[in-house]
Amino acid sequence: MSLTMKKRRRAEVIIPRSWLGQVKVQARKAGNKVSPVAETARDVATHRVEDARVWAAPKIDQAAHSVEDQIAPMVSAFLADLARKVDVPPRAKARRRWPVLALLAGAAIGAVGVAMYRNNAQRWTDTMKDSLRHTGADASKWVGDRAEQTADTVNRAAETVNKKADTVGKKSNDISGKLS
Repeated sequence: MSLTMKKRRRAEVIIPRSWLGQVKVQARKAGNKVSPVAETARDVATHRVEDARVWAAPKIDQAAHSVEDQIAPMVSAFLADLARKVDVPPRAKARRRWPVLALLAGAAIGAVGVAMYRNNAQRWTDTMKDSLRHTGADASKWVGDRAEQTADTVNRAAETVNKKADTVGKKSNDISGKLS
């Protein structure tokens, strides 16, 4: 409990009524005498407070500009420097060059492979067309030659079969003639 909150006990002083009346009368007289002085003091105090305010306002404004122009930049720089010192340094990012380089190298090799495949496919197509042109005539000649060889072989086989059939026919006639 604070000291100002304690109740003050007042001692009761018994004053005769006659004294109380006299004190009241004297207080009124003193109040009437002091009242004009108090009014004057109040007016003077009011005037002096206004004078102090008129004098203090530009000084306060000047101090504000001084703080803004001179002290604030220093305080701001100090706080910014302190913030940089207090801040956790950023982690160094791990360099991931090798995976990126491997990916780019793979893409480049793939592009070269596609180009080579297309080039080889075009060459193969051209070679096949050329060989069909040349081989087409050769193929038909080869087929014709093979057909002739086969026909000759079939003719020889037929002649052989005919000869054997004639021989067999003669022998069968001889045997049938002997039997009859």
